[in-house]
Amino acid sequence: MSYQIPSPLPSLEELAKRQQNVITASQLRARGVPARVVSDHCRRGGPWQRLLPRVYLLQLGEPTPEQRMWAALLYAAQNGREEGRGEGAVITGTAALALYGFAAVPRLPAVTGVDVLVPRQRRLKNAGEVRIRRTERELVARSVHGLACAPVARAVADALREWTDQGALLAGGPGGAGPRLVRAVLREAVARPDARCTVRELTAELTESGLVADPRVRAALDELLAAEREAVLERLGELVDEWLLPVPLTGPELRMRGGTYIAVPDLYWPQAGVAVEVDSELRCVSEGEAAWVRGGQHRMEYLGVRVVYISGARLVAEPDAVGAELRAAFVAGGTDVVELLVTER
Repeated sequence: MSYQIPSPLPSLEELAKRQQNVITASQLRARGVPARVVSDHCRRGGPWQRLLPRVYLLQLGEPTPEQRMWAALLYAAQNGREEGRGEGAVITGTAALALYGFAAVPRLPAVTGVDVLVPRQRRLKNAGEVRIRRTERELVARSVHGLACAPVARAVADALREWTDQGALLAGGPGGAGPRLVRAVLREAVARPDARCTVRELTAELTESGLVADPRVRAALDELLAAEREAVLERLGELVDEWLLPVPLTGPELRMRGGTYIAVPDLYWPQAGVAVEVDSELRCVSEGEAAWVRGGQHRMEYLGVRVVYISGARLVAEPDAVGAELRAAFVAGGTDVVELLVTER
């Protein structure tokens, strides 16, 4: 039988350096610091101060913005785990976006509240400027300046919910008028090279949170999706040319001879009866529109049109494979395609 030797605890000095001089009561106790010593050190004139329940700053003076973030995270993460790296809690919302360096939100010193996400079963209360947000989903953390933050998409969704709850979007919000602020944040989320957030992830998060019901959020997301799809379609057009395929119709309206509406595919070769749909789910931010698009796809297939589904991500990763798939589909063509009325838009 083998035994695992527990790793030694980092010293108080090492831990204080890692956590910017912010320490929890349990961390002090684990290093042999008696509670009475902590109380004495936090008295008026003492060298320490209490920032939050069971969270202390081992220095005098006003805490820095980073120390405030550490205090919020350690307060929410206190669950007996020694290292205090934020297990069981992540910073989210405006504070997380400020840590990520978003230009659309106030810089860190101006952030007056810190939203911290914890599992739903945790028994915690708001304290000071710390607002506890609960989730039933598994916590995912990104390390930003050593602090555990929610992924960008989740942080954006929580920030929008925070501003909506506070009426900040109606009042103008931090950094500009409501709709303009929403657009700026969403654009920055997917444009920042270090943000690690895709349009698909952002759409999924905003949909999961129910924020797409807000017309300002939905309009901003529609703009983002339209721009993303336009870029993908432009690259797809270049690929069609590279593979020497005929120029397809772009976004034509397909109807039956009697006028019954069928669909509006992204690309269509009427001579071959082949349609192309690009990331169709990304243009569906509402239940009704999603059903409308899926219905059109199913009707095309039912009427014999060969529908090729192309992912923007795959187009970037495997352009040759996508080109070969398009050529094969064009050569094979549709199967007994019903005669359709094709109107270019």
